[in-house]
Amino acid sequence: MINVNDVIEMEIKDTGHNGEGVGRIDGFTVFVEGGIPGDHLKVKITKVKKTYGMGRMIEIMTASPNRTEPRCPIADVCGGCQIMHMDYKGQLEMKRKRVEETLARIGKIETTVHATLGMDNPYEYRNKAQFPIGVMDGKAILGFYKKGSHEIVDTEYCHIQSPINETIAKVMKHYIDSFGVTVYDEKKRVGLLRHVITKVGFTTGEVMVVLITNGKQLPHKKELIDLLIEGVKGLKTVAHNINEKNTNVIFGSKTKTLHGEGYITDYIGDLKFNISPQSFFQVNPMQTKALYEKALEYANLTGEENVLDIYCGIGTISLFLAQKAKKVYGVEVVEAAIEDAKHNAKINNLNNAEFHVGKAEEVVPQLYKEGIRTEVVVVDPPRKGCEESVLETIVNMEPKRVVYVSCNPATLARDLAYLEEHGYKTQEVQPVDMFPHSSHVETVVLMSRVDK
Repeated sequence: MINVNDVIEMEIKDTGHNGEGVGRIDGFTVFVEGGIPGDHLKVKITKVKKTYGMGRMIEIMTASPNRTEPRCPIADVCGGCQIMHMDYKGQLEMKRKRVEETLARIGKIETTVHATLGMDNPYEYRNKAQFPIGVMDGKAILGFYKKGSHEIVDTEYCHIQSPINETIAKVMKHYIDSFGVTVYDEKKRVGLLRHVITKVGFTTGEVMVVLITNGKQLPHKKELIDLLIEGVKGLKTVAHNINEKNTNVIFGSKTKTLHGEGYITDYIGDLKFNISPQSFFQVNPMQTKALYEKALEYANLTGEENVLDIYCGIGTISLFLAQKAKKVYGVEVVEAAIEDAKHNAKINNLNNAEFHVGKAEEVVPQLYKEGIRTEVVVVDPPRKGCEESVLETIVNMEPKRVVYVSCNPATLARDLAYLEEHGYKTQEVQPVDMFPHSSHVETVVLMSRVDK
């Protein structure tokens, strides 16, 4: 029997969903933050539940061959990079194994899971950052939240973000301190400046800065814009978003353009996208290209197929498909995203993409009732996966191929199991590392309809 405060030695055999090490003592599972497979650790038990326990690493008795020194000095404090202490080769294999084991455990699916597609340089890859703002010792701080809290870790330089963010952070700190701008205290619900959002076009070098405030006025606006223009190379747009609600949601409903055109431009492959302050755009454009090329390969289009793209967002996958398809139907619940999708189709001269706004579980069955049939269906749902009514309609539509893009192996396994029970077979699975040094993994799956 294991009790709180026990000190034990254990081997780490696996990795949990949040990047923590997993070991077992007499069959009892213990999670240890900072542990990685292959570690032999001395651990102090901090929590005991009926089916699992949690422990704190006291000493590394024998280090895993995959253990490495994190490049970032605050990696063990900041909540952004859960597994930077694991070498990149180990990270890629961990993600492949996680997908394979989750599909087998939850979906009872045994299939080919390819080696994870990784990056040549798994650093400085993020094109978007969300910096909460605080005060420490009378000075402004910007950074990311400490693991498991809303305590801000002041960050001089983030190794997975665009380097331009270091300059933006310095400019913002100077502005706050020089002009006495108050920052928002979420407990007291007072103060003005809540967040700074940055977006960077990786192929264009264009930069956007978005200021989120708890109030309609931004003091010394002209001086701030001048500081940003002078200090930030590639600055194209400065926007001001107002969020006066007591909420953890970052954006409010109203956004004003203070400088520039209100958007930046970037490319994925040959496709051009205009990105506004609240547009969803994949944060790793290099790996997004790899992900979408794999989805396009699995779709196996000849130019004669109609394609249904469910959960299409701003139309990124839809437009990739439209280059090879006869026609693409995109479905997305967010109205602003659909407007972006239509605009992106227009600027890329793709007139064979048609977009529908509404809940997938309502729009997709309606399209089926209207007689729309497609040879290929692509789904890229949120973490909760597909609604059963969406899966049911896919089955009724009888496409030859289903390409499933997933950010959550557990709901992926559940949904693939449903499709396998209703006439489809999982052919192959390709994990893609969209978020190096984090525990997240993106996956592309090809399913084919089994001939009756």
